[in-house]
Amino acid sequence: MECRYYKVSDGDRVECLLCPHHCQIANGKTGICRSRRNHDGVLVSEVYGKPCSLAIDPIEKKPLYHFHPGTTCLSIACTGCNFRCLNCQNHEISQVAPEDVGQYDLSPEAVVNLCLEHHCPGIAYTYTEPLTYIEYVTDTARLAHEKGLWNILVTAGYVCQEPLADLLPYLDAANIDLKSFSDDIYQRVSGGRLLPVLDTILAMRDAGVWIELTNLIIPTVNDDMDMIRRMCQWLVANGLSGNPLHFSRFFPRYKMQDISPTPLPTLKEAQRIAQEEGIRLVYLGNV
Repeated sequence: MECRYYKVSDGDRVECLLCPHHCQIANGKTGICRSRRNHDGVLVSEVYGKPCSLAIDPIEKKPLYHFHPGTTCLSIACTGCNFRCLNCQNHEISQVAPEDVGQYDLSPEAVVNLCLEHHCPGIAYTYTEPLTYIEYVTDTARLAHEKGLWNILVTAGYVCQEPLADLLPYLDAANIDLKSFSDDIYQRVSGGRLLPVLDTILAMRDAGVWIELTNLIIPTVNDDMDMIRRMCQWLVANGLSGNPLHFSRFFPRYKMQDISPTPLPTLKEAQRIAQEEGIRLVYLGNV
């Protein structure tokens, strides 16, 4: 499947225009996400219609606590991520190439039919980074809306505004992983930047998408309470005081095996600060 967001660059290279990395990809190579490859000057999504994971989940698992609670969703994921988080919880499928894991063969029509067959009211694009296979998500989401199904995006939000704008009309809800409120931490831990994530949050807000936010608190990494306070102040200042904020407990994973789990008092202090700053719905996760 030819990607929609790229341009031919110097020589045999193409420039991917999907996310702020703007990967310059040589012929035969992939970008950072490992799922978008340059085939003789044509950028191709190697995971379109080839999910690696399918499940039926309670909607609260996304986590979404205030979007049709008590319902289920068909969760779907393809390999790939445009971040390199040292603490990745799903690195077995997010930090690998498509050929490294098993795949299903499911067109957008087949995904929608599967959702209807199992009486799920919506589809969640989740587990990895669904924005790296945005063409598949957008095509599936458009068909899902035609059948009256919801579309839920679970994302780190690292995307350029043009491709996001093409997806937004079909999104109903999103949980956005706001990893910290520090550009330096984003660069060191995830290999990205903070500002594009904030832009994604605001674009979804403006489009009327229901937003819930998750902040995984990692001891010694992003547990500075002054930074958490600044994050909460930004959310309130941008009209998100009524959107749920989930502070999630860290456990050692992937390349962060030497850091202890988040102490519960740290989570409770973050919750207190968020409420003090005006966030009305604050939840603790992984406790």
